[in-house]
Amino acid sequence: MCFCQLNKLQELDLSSNLFQGILPPCLNNFSSLRLLELSDNLFSGNIPSPLLHNLTSLECIDLSYNHFEGSFPFSSFANISKLQVVSLGSETNKFEVETEHPVGWVPLFQLKVLKLFNCKLAGDVPGFLQYQFKLMVVELSHNKLTGSFPNWLLENNPGLEFLLLKNNSLMGQLLPLRIHTHIVLLDVSYNQLNGQLQGNVGHMIPNIVSLILANNNFEGILPSSIAEMSFLQVLDLSANNLSGEIPKQLLAAKYLEILRLSDNKFHGEIFTRDFNLNWLTYLYLDNNQFTGTLSKVISRSPWLQALDVRNNYMSGEIPSWIGNMTDLGILMMGNNNFKGKLPPEISQLSRLKILDVSQNHLSGYLSSLKDIQYLKHLQLEGNMFTGLIPRDFLNSSKILTLDMRDNRLFGSIPNSISGLSELRILSLRGNLLSGLIPNHLCNLTQISLMDLSSNSFSGSIPRCFGHIRFGDLKKDDNVFGQVIYSDNTRKYLTAYAGYLVKYLWLEITENEEKYEVVFGTKNGRYSYVGGILNVMSGLDLSCNNLIGEIPHELGMLSSIHALNLSRNQLKGPIPKSFSNLSQIESLDLSYNELSGEIPPELVELNFLEVFSVAHNNLSGRVPDMKAQFGTFGESSYQDNSFLCGPLLKRKCNTSIESSYSPPESSRESEAKWYDIDYDVFFASFAASYIMILLGFATILYINPYWRRRWFYLIEEGIYSCYYFAVDTHSKLLAYLYN
Repeated sequence: MCFCQLNKLQELDLSSNLFQGILPPCLNNFSSLRLLELSDNLFSGNIPSPLLHNLTSLECIDLSYNHFEGSFPFSSFANISKLQVVSLGSETNKFEVETEHPVGWVPLFQLKVLKLFNCKLAGDVPGFLQYQFKLMVVELSHNKLTGSFPNWLLENNPGLEFLLLKNNSLMGQLLPLRIHTHIVLLDVSYNQLNGQLQGNVGHMIPNIVSLILANNNFEGILPSSIAEMSFLQVLDLSANNLSGEIPKQLLAAKYLEILRLSDNKFHGEIFTRDFNLNWLTYLYLDNNQFTGTLSKVISRSPWLQALDVRNNYMSGEIPSWIGNMTDLGILMMGNNNFKGKLPPEISQLSRLKILDVSQNHLSGYLSSLKDIQYLKHLQLEGNMFTGLIPRDFLNSSKILTLDMRDNRLFGSIPNSISGLSELRILSLRGNLLSGLIPNHLCNLTQISLMDLSSNSFSGSIPRCFGHIRFGDLKKDDNVFGQVIYSDNTRKYLTAYAGYLVKYLWLEITENEEKYEVVFGTKNGRYSYVGGILNVMSGLDLSCNNLIGEIPHELGMLSSIHALNLSRNQLKGPIPKSFSNLSQIESLDLSYNELSGEIPPELVELNFLEVFSVAHNNLSGRVPDMKAQFGTFGESSYQDNSFLCGPLLKRKCNTSIESSYSPPESSRESEAKWYDIDYDVFFASFAASYIMILLGFATILYINPYWRRRWFYLIEEGIYSCYYFAVDTHSKLLAYLYN
């Protein structure tokens, strides 16, 4: 590199570029170098320890966000006495920092900033930190640290402002034994910390801005002293075992912007007159036991962008004034006891991206939501909505999920659905929809999951379904499970000040989009949440009134995972093209009127876990018990009287067993026994009956003797019937009067 000739170089900043390869050996010559900033590049290979021996003037080194591999001994920095900032961390999981070799080494430096994330640190917190007393930032997230929470780290460093220990295996209690007034950010999420939060937590860390304790095992009530954190902006207590009511003092926190209480056991009403969070932006209360209604006190948070109250016991109607919360981008109220109509004022939320009112008791007709231009996920399932789907229901070019299953909607699928060009999931299961499955659904070329089951659709399966992608994704096609927000602290830190200045911003919290989609596959209905939806694909047309043959074009769906055409009236053979469904895991064709043989080529489907052709009119030999077909039992083929094979009661004869495909003459002769064309049968029967009548009438017309005998026979029969009736009547009267 061109800078290798600059022997007096003091500051080198090549960050946020695309440099690759190993670190240049000439770095060892820069004895005057104070700043080495190479972060966010594509450097790879090892970090050679001798490379740092001559960098005796080094104050700041940042090699994070590269692709380094191998092991690096942190003691290589031991004799660099001026070192203040160290940031190491790899984009891969192949880089390891060794901090305990040699045992008991003592550094000459006093660090201000230490960032060792995703460096495979194991065991206790690194021992050399016991000799550090000027730390302001410590980030040891995404490692394998064990042991108890390092209270001593806070006590030894009274100026510590940022402590991030996320995603380790720390255990025990939390917080220092002494008051710590400088700590601004504390993130110990995704550990195994337990016990109750100490009652004076707000007094111990009074100036905290972001407190993130999510995904641990904390229990007990939430201390009211938490309201003493007068600068608190972010509080994340999600995924613990906390219980009780929310302290009303917290509901009036002056600067609180993000409040996450999800996945606990909190109860009681939260939207009371004490609720007064004027700066609140994100509010997550899902998966608790909260009660009450959506009170108008929520409007005291005019900047609210996300409101999630899913999976609680809230009730009442969805208020019309919710349409005035125009900053809302996420509104999730599923699985509660809300009733009434979906207020049309919701369409005024022009910034809304996620709307979930599923699994409630909502009813009435649906109104148009076409004015919500940025809507990505709409979940209306599990209610009592009725009527037609409005023609102008949606007009968002960004919508990914449309879930309206298990309602009482009727009529046909409107043409406007086909205009949702980015739609990935369409679920209309369990309604009263009817008519033909429209060809315009084939315009949904990005679809990966389509569920039209348990309706009253008729007609044939559109052949163009074979041209829909159904899971044929590109590498970078990741639209589910994205980060909703990623906030930064309001206070930045000057990590290095020279001719160049290095500022340090620390990510404090993030939240993924979490929405649930239920889809039937593998003999059950399963829930899929978040990023897994990027790879799941399937088509379910079961439990309708579909007729005709299965289009061979469906065999072009080489990336589909689940295909269910069961419980219809489909006829004809199973397409041989189904052998091209190379990723299929579940194939259900049961309860139809399919005939012919099961294509032996299906044994090539190596990922097939569930297969059923039961209750059809199939014949011939079942596929060999090879690969996945060796795992299927008799139930996969039951109630096909003319199927034969080792698993079934009907055994195949020698000619059939000797080959997958019996000779054509054999199939034709076997077909005479059970393949009946009912149209031909009834036509021939009617013709034969008419011919017999005409022949009998012709004989009577030509031969007068037989004609007279026929008339005498009819006359004698009439008299016999008459006298039998009169005689029986007389005997009955005599019996009654005697």
